[in-house]
Amino acid sequence: MAKLKSLIKIEGTLDDLTFYKGKDGYLVRTKGGVSAKRIKNDPAFARTRENGSEFGHSATSGKIFRRAILNLLADAKDVRVTSRLTQTMSFVKNADVTSVRGQRKVAVGLATPEGKARLKNFDFNKNAQMSTVLLSDYSLDIATGEITITDLTPNHDLGTPSGATHVSFFAGFLDLDFTTGDKDLQISPTVNLPINGTTTTVSLLPSAVPSGTGNQLYFLKVAFFQEVNSIQYPLNNGAYNALQLIEVL
Repeated sequence: MAKLKSLIKIEGTLDDLTFYKGKDGYLVRTKGGVSAKRIKNDPAFARTRENGSEFGHSATSGKIFRRAILNLLADAKDVRVTSRLTQTMSFVKNADVTSVRGQRKVAVGLATPEGKARLKNFDFNKNAQMSTVLLSDYSLDIATGEITITDLTPNHDLGTPSGATHVSFFAGFLDLDFTTGDKDLQISPTVNLPINGTTTTVSLLPSAVPSGTGNQLYFLKVAFFQEVNSIQYPLNNGAYNALQLIEVL
């Protein structure tokens, strides 16, 4: 790899050289590598094919998961959530100890305590992790999906970002079949509070118990707002919002 020192910035391939922009500037390297045809057919690359198949499955599982919770996720994620979730799904897939290498599945991994533990407590916004946003304990009723935060004092029990005047809480209860993609997400009514010294017990009960025979997943979301002239606006377009998967069954 070499660094390109020129007034002309090139990106693309020219003869046997590939020009591209990296974090260290414009770089150039020679073309190379093994052909796709050889990787697909050569017995020497059997492990490569198996790894590629399982990586693709992990990425697809992450996509299925993200799409199932779009209503919660839209304003509570970081720019690397896709790659982070794919990596987590790969760990979950590794908990499948019954399928042959190259065919291990997330759904099978999630049937094990190890697989569930890998996915539990996943924060969708790494810049606003639930442990630093909500400083109070909460309880979960796994039968109904209800989350209760007892005696919450917002200006004491929240890691409140500068400029926030109000906070909203949401609970999500999802049934998701990672094999078929069938999903049912139920979300609680929003509880919106001013960020002050008033102590309140927050009860978040999803509208219904989701139907399905997949995994049951429970979510807690905290979102911040700034009030201007009696209207609440999302604070910094949701950059400080937290969304966590708090339980997996």
